[in-house]
Amino acid sequence: MKPVVYAFAIGLLGVALFTWVDLPLPWLLGPIVSCLVAALLGVPLKGIPVLNDSMRTILGVAVGATITPAVIATFPAMWPTLILVPVMILCIGGLGVPYFQRIWGYDFATAYYSAMPGGLQDMLVFGEEAGGNPRILSLIHATRVLVIVVALPFLLKGIWDADLSNPPGEPASAVPVSELLLMVMCAILGWQITKRVGLFGASILGPLIAAAILALTGVLHHRPPAEAIWAAQFFIGMTVGSKYAGITLTEVRRDLAAGLGFCVILIVLTIVFVELIYGTGLAPGQETLLAFAPGGQAELTVLALIVGADVAFVVAHHMLRIFVVILGAPLAVRLFTKPPQS
Repeated sequence: MKPVVYAFAIGLLGVALFTWVDLPLPWLLGPIVSCLVAALLGVPLKGIPVLNDSMRTILGVAVGATITPAVIATFPAMWPTLILVPVMILCIGGLGVPYFQRIWGYDFATAYYSAMPGGLQDMLVFGEEAGGNPRILSLIHATRVLVIVVALPFLLKGIWDADLSNPPGEPASAVPVSELLLMVMCAILGWQITKRVGLFGASILGPLIAAAILALTGVLHHRPPAEAIWAAQFFIGMTVGSKYAGITLTEVRRDLAAGLGFCVILIVLTIVFVELIYGTGLAPGQETLLAFAPGGQAELTVLALIVGADVAFVVAHHMLRIFVVILGAPLAVRLFTKPPQS
């Protein structure tokens, strides 16, 4: 119980410090940075998985509530950029797997699942089943999400002068109680039903689908209140930072360094694709950056909500990214892993 209390208290301290210094996204970046520093100093930290997943349902409802008939009508126009998502994944794999194998000496399974920009939990499950090292996979993906999420707000502010102080929604007092109850229903039922079906990312996609159905049929008219989205930011940030708990000096020298080097590759690739898409007029630069940055789906959804970006555009590209990675990951390992000699 103590590691959970430590994580919660240190996360709140991070929020307070970021607010005091007037840094962007205090409810998200504050817990990430404070829990990361505490973990590197050896403080035992731990999140509550069920609570963390329940916080993700808020983001699912927030996105689903924005999907109106007018938004659906824009989906066909996304195909020129959507078809570039698998191309980017191939580029990431083509550079990332040799990078981890040849420079850091990882075995193929660990290198492949470290390189693939999928969900942390999915990559850990597939990677461990394929014989990869789950501890290395955890550190590499935690580093990927952390670096991308911390860097993006400063890029958005520096390039597009994005207002990161916008509240992510209306105050709870402005949302009718009936709508709040509908959102809670979408969150719980959507999550549990899709979890039973076995849908990947059920904690976000289930509530998203449920809320979208109600929004499209004119039943739901509001997004979750600002207070709920701030809470989601806090627990997501706390979870990302806490993943470094128990890290050793050897892991810092090897795996954390490998993860940081890989992040440089990812950032360069992201810039190339953003320049290509924005330069050819296929999509606005801010939305393109949020859609193609290979960070966590939940964290980038938060950023899209706060800066007022086209949330449907951003989420559609990340859903396709996760789908392609999860579909292709087990197939690729079967194709490239040599069977044992008899």
